Amino acid sequence: MNTFETLKQQFIAPAAEFSPIPFWFWNDELTREELIRQIHEFHSKGVDGFVIHPRMGLSRQIPYLSDTYMDLVEAAVEEAARLGMSVILYDEGMYPSGSACGLVVKHNPDYASRGLQLQEIPCEKGIVSFPIQLSSEETLVSVQAVKKRSEREVEEIRPITLVPEQNVISFTLPDEGEWSILVFVDTPSGGTIRGVHEGQDDGEPDAPLAADLLNPDAVQTFISLTHDRYYARLNRYFGTTIFAMFTDEPDLLGRSHKKDLKPWTRSFMNDLQADGMQEKDLAALWFEVGDATERTRNVYENAVRNRMSRTYYKPLSDWCEAHGIGLTGHPAASDDIGLLEHFHIPGQDVVWRYIAPEADKGITGVHSTMGKCSSDAARHRGRRRNLNESFGVCGSEGGWTLTADNMKWYLDWLFVRGVNLISPHAFYYSIRGARRDERPPDVGPNNIWWSEYNQISSYIKRMSWLMTDSKNGAEVAVLAGAAYLPWRIVRPLYERQVEFNYLEESLLNNSCRCTDGMLEIADYRYKAIVIEDGHRLEPSSWQWLERFAEQGGYIVELSGDGSARTLNIGQARIGKVEKISELLLSRLGSEVALEPAASTIRISRVTKDGIHFYVVVNEGEEPYEGAIRTRHGGQTEIWNPWTGECGQANGEQAAEGQNIVIRIERRECLILAVDPQASFNGSNTESTAREIRTITDLSEDWQVIDGPWTGERSELTSWTGWSGMEHYSGTVTYVKEVELEEDTLATEYKLDLGDAHELVRLEVNDQVIGTRMWKPYVFELEQVLKAGVNRLRISVTNSLANRYDGKSLPSGLIGPVRLLALQERET
Repeated sequence: MNTFETLKQQFIAPAAEFSPIPFWFWNDELTREELIRQIHEFHSKGVDGFVIHPRMGLSRQIPYLSDTYMDLVEAAVEEAARLGMSVILYDEGMYPSGSACGLVVKHNPDYASRGLQLQEIPCEKGIVSFPIQLSSEETLVSVQAVKKRSEREVEEIRPITLVPEQNVISFTLPDEGEWSILVFVDTPSGGTIRGVHEGQDDGEPDAPLAADLLNPDAVQTFISLTHDRYYARLNRYFGTTIFAMFTDEPDLLGRSHKKDLKPWTRSFMNDLQADGMQEKDLAALWFEVGDATERTRNVYENAVRNRMSRTYYKPLSDWCEAHGIGLTGHPAASDDIGLLEHFHIPGQDVVWRYIAPEADKGITGVHSTMGKCSSDAARHRGRRRNLNESFGVCGSEGGWTLTADNMKWYLDWLFVRGVNLISPHAFYYSIRGARRDERPPDVGPNNIWWSEYNQISSYIKRMSWLMTDSKNGAEVAVLAGAAYLPWRIVRPLYERQVEFNYLEESLLNNSCRCTDGMLEIADYRYKAIVIEDGHRLEPSSWQWLERFAEQGGYIVELSGDGSARTLNIGQARIGKVEKISELLLSRLGSEVALEPAASTIRISRVTKDGIHFYVVVNEGEEPYEGAIRTRHGGQTEIWNPWTGECGQANGEQAAEGQNIVIRIERRECLILAVDPQASFNGSNTESTAREIRTITDLSEDWQVIDGPWTGERSELTSWTGWSGMEHYSGTVTYVKEVELEEDTLATEYKLDLGDAHELVRLEVNDQVIGTRMWKPYVFELEQVLKAGVNRLRISVTNSLANRYDGKSLPSGLIGPVRLLALQERET
């Protein structure tokens, strides 16, 4: 079997390692028997792993990290090992990470999260003298007199020295201007985390105190309490069943902290001074102080980020590596690519519908960068996998309104950007009482699509397999900062199918090499560099870019205020972002091109074992029909990752590459698999295709045979308009008989159900045809219909939001329903 056929078999039936690894909420009175039952239920649906996530609702009879809790963890891991499943351990109870559900601060109160607090005291003219009142937990950092230009602007700063051993301010104010005294205090932040037991949520009295993650001693205590505890009980599974530890968006100040604080830790002023910031610069963290404002804030933010990387992420990473597993999870912000440096499996999360199918959210705004944040961090740092915690609170109207349609859109959005480990948020152990509405919905066993979940898990496995151990074909690098991923300048690249990767400025300076006008890093070779805000770059980066340009490298810079530097060689400066794709295509040529053009189609070419795969995703609401011109030619097939079907491509060879005819529906992903070592094998564009011969409207006179309401429906409408069913969630079954004449019988039919909500199962003449979970609800009927009477049976299951959230979302079979008879035609 050659490489192409071997990869095809792996694609059709991918290994368990590519399974979704869902967050599994442990949120009730846990029992060993129920945990094992649920593990087997996951396994039966092709879910071959899970993240053990202690969650709000956990019984107080099972204290976090207690022997009772660890007994249950061990039982779950043991059963997973027996079934060949994988486990990710979660390092907190519940989130954000770093506090061990308050145990770190209980171990040592000095380890509580800290912040820098500003106290402003407006003053009259003359001598100002008053004592500084501090608690035993607070430390004075600085006292300054400032002359105010306005409420938020400062024009003069004068440091004040305290009277020795008296903590008394004594200062004579000048006669001119409005002056204030600024007192900067290192203070406990008062921040908390969300705990796992009742009464431990935000603002509740027992909410666990957050730890000081900038304090290395506090972090080492966290590791000792959590990581060492897990290893002591489960070490025989580390590196096999247990392959990673998940850390979740650590928060330096904690939740519900005192207002207007800046992240801080004891003696942090020393870090700032080492980076060139002075005590008098502290005012710039709150006020505008002129030209130095932006520079000062950048120094501070970089110092905080660098210290957190050093005191939190690196120790966790080192511990994981020393114990045979990887660090995974994600930082708090969607574009925190620099903080992924120490992750063995970089991650991000799709939550709160920050990205979505509507309003161009998939390609606008800072959150639109999160897919490539994790994948490009992995690409350039040589990491095999990257993770996304997906679907949390992503319903269109909150609550349980998330649809399978939207889940499919999110999955495609992630895969085409290079994500290859999906961690669905979440599977609930229990939806009893308030648990049901704690960051809903359950996207697994307690939702309507669970019976069909093998289709979802198989799709995730196929796409995760494809995007693992492969390399994308990007020839464009978009320069990024440690906490800044440009999104405006890449929108036209997405819309013109110009593939790119984000490249961190630190990697440009420290890990790249330039050869013959090509920028090289981790087996990636870039011909062009794109810059959105040149004024953000360090002088060393411009020096590097000059060398790149002198060797023939191409640089495109978006000119904004004119402050960005201009290179003399190999650079184009543009004033309109829309021109960027045109410039790059004219210089580099196109890897792929669509005819006709389509701004909602995303394409990524990845190469795996010498075979090229063009991943084609429709992020829009309309089907696309046309041709894809590819740069690479050879034996070509179209692989469908949802069904696992593989078939011959329809197209023709071109002077360079080939043209492939495709039709891609909304919510569809297709793959063009190209073996460059074999000759093109597809049929040409004059091959046969199908056209509609007749259309029979079946929208009237259906019989409802199962559900709260039964009887005749002369027309199809949402059942929320039927008496007593305004908030019904469940399944309703419709039947209709269709008579076909022998002399008009076609060889092939399609049944188009039009509008439906949302999970539809079709049977024809007692034969199961299949299930559809999103529009288009079109079923192919081959050799199913017969001359005479045919019986259609359609079961529709609607959203649980109607029951759980009191919604009246459109539900049921709405139509129009049409039977399409097809025939072949010459194209």
